[in-house]
Amino acid sequence: MNFNSKQISTIYGVMLFLCFMPFVTPPVALAIGILFSLLGIKHARVASYTSLSLQASIVLMGFGMNLTQVISASKTGFVETAISVVFVIVAGLLLTRVLKVESRTGLLISAGTAICGGSAIAAVAPVINAKHSEISFSLIVIFILNAVALMIFPAIGHHFNLSQQVFGNWAAIAIHDTSSVVGAGATYGAEALEVATTVKLIRALWIIPLSLLIAFAQKGKGTGKIKIPWFIGLFVISIFIAHLFPAGADTFAHFSWLGKRGMVVALFLIGSGISFSEAKKAGLRSFILGIALWLLIGVSSFVALTIKI
Repeated sequence: MNFNSKQISTIYGVMLFLCFMPFVTPPVALAIGILFSLLGIKHARVASYTSLSLQASIVLMGFGMNLTQVISASKTGFVETAISVVFVIVAGLLLTRVLKVESRTGLLISAGTAICGGSAIAAVAPVINAKHSEISFSLIVIFILNAVALMIFPAIGHHFNLSQQVFGNWAAIAIHDTSSVVGAGATYGAEALEVATTVKLIRALWIIPLSLLIAFAQKGKGTGKIKIPWFIGLFVISIFIAHLFPAGADTFAHFSWLGKRGMVVALFLIGSGISFSEAKKAGLRSFILGIALWLLIGVSSFVALTIKI
């Protein structure tokens, strides 16, 4: 469809308004976004808006979290997160060689799968001096798998009757991007959302040591720049503020609601930002690598978490 920039802005404005309505759930928002992409309705600045809405929403949702429960989830999720990160990175490097995927693309996909999708790719890319095409291909593979995970994970969880806590941990470990983790958690339930968000952000902190390790291994081959996700610190601060000032509970509840609806907005923008023409260019081997790693961490973490029950 052919729309001018003003018409597209109007259409997006209406959709963003609807994202704050209760009947637009995370999966619905993502599906509508994908439909927009298929129809060629895409805002020129969708990528920048996506990052902003995602990070702001995560910080706002921190105001609705219980510090005691967050600490408990952090303790139980740290070991699983550490094991999964190392496991996926090692497996990714091996599969990159087996499938003969370009080494930088393989490392970006592995990092995105192991830690936090697009954020990890954005952090690692300048360290290894990745080309724009390599970054784009990696992001496409990760984003498409994110979209699939957001739609099927809650259904799988309900089919196997997973508890809120188990599902939250599984989603945080097995789904790439923070937005899709939060979306899946929100779809499954309030407790699952809290556990998934907390464990996921613990997982996201691995961006820093991984980037430093890669920078050291590169020995000057890359630019040495590391993009640290500072919004994680703001998320932690918002949790502490809500804990230290209980008198503001009503206000903090409004902030939390705004964060949850903002996440719906982010999911819509992610869906509308998917480029299917670019997906075709990513190459079959890159997708096979991404799918293999995703299935590996998804199945292994599911088995490990359900055996622990």
